[in-house]
Amino acid sequence: MQAPGSIDAMQQTLGRAGYVASRPLATVAFLALRLGRPLFLEGEAGTGKTEIARTLAATLGRDLIRLQCYEGLDATTAVYEWNFAAQMIAIRTAEAAGNADAEVLNRDLFGPDFLIERPLLQAMRPHENGPPVLLIDEIDRADEPFEAFLLEALSDHQVTIPELGTIRAPEPPIVVLTSNRTREVHDALKRRCLYHWVDYPDFAAEMEILAARVPEAGARLAQEVTGFVQRLRAEDLFKRPGVAETIDWAKCLLALDAVALSPELISDTLGAVLKYQDDIARMEGSEAARLLSEVRARLGPAA
Repeated sequence: MQAPGSIDAMQQTLGRAGYVASRPLATVAFLALRLGRPLFLEGEAGTGKTEIARTLAATLGRDLIRLQCYEGLDATTAVYEWNFAAQMIAIRTAEAAGNADAEVLNRDLFGPDFLIERPLLQAMRPHENGPPVLLIDEIDRADEPFEAFLLEALSDHQVTIPELGTIRAPEPPIVVLTSNRTREVHDALKRRCLYHWVDYPDFAAEMEILAARVPEAGARLAQEVTGFVQRLRAEDLFKRPGVAETIDWAKCLLALDAVALSPELISDTLGAVLKYQDDIARMEGSEAARLLSEVRARLGPAA
């Protein structure tokens, strides 16, 4: 599928795939595709940053390649590894057969047959259905030296393997970087990207998301779930629930055949929406009842 030809088309394309994007987000995604620039998405965990990369890959019919960042990730691990176990077997086989010519063996051992391709190298390879979507997830968890390497790789659209040389992408991949802002990412990397802050949706937008992702939820249950999660985000919690938690909670409640919230039901299922015991303990019992009363007062009587 070709990239959408306008911002409205981008918003509609994402929407048909179940991703409710604001116009500013649709705009920056459209420009990233049109200009061939990496898309840098920053925001709280659970606001849909990773999901947009999956949705873009699905709607464009491209392969999705994900590089999950973590502390200690280095350039080599992100690009390639050599299959050490297979190399050892090849060495022993050659020795047993009397074919252990050092120069030939060395050339064979560090050839494509023993190369394990990691995400960055995979993204530089040609793909039958067009350049893949390369998701570099949670770049803020990686170390600064990896950022510097990534800056060069994304600028030149190539990676170097000492034993094989430089491998350049025939067409640049579609790059989406995400950050939960556990630390500041260097300005040099951000300057190479189109930037967007992905915030929590308002009530109307979150209702639309829930309708797209959990269409079987009744109107009243969807309203109460959305209103309650929105109210939770205003509390002083260690970790505020994201959109992913809203969707998970609605699915859990449906599995329990719920048609509306109750204080008891909230207390029983808070683990689907809050992920820290201190937050759960604070919101159980009378506090859950108080928040639910506030939500229902704003929603008005059920139809």
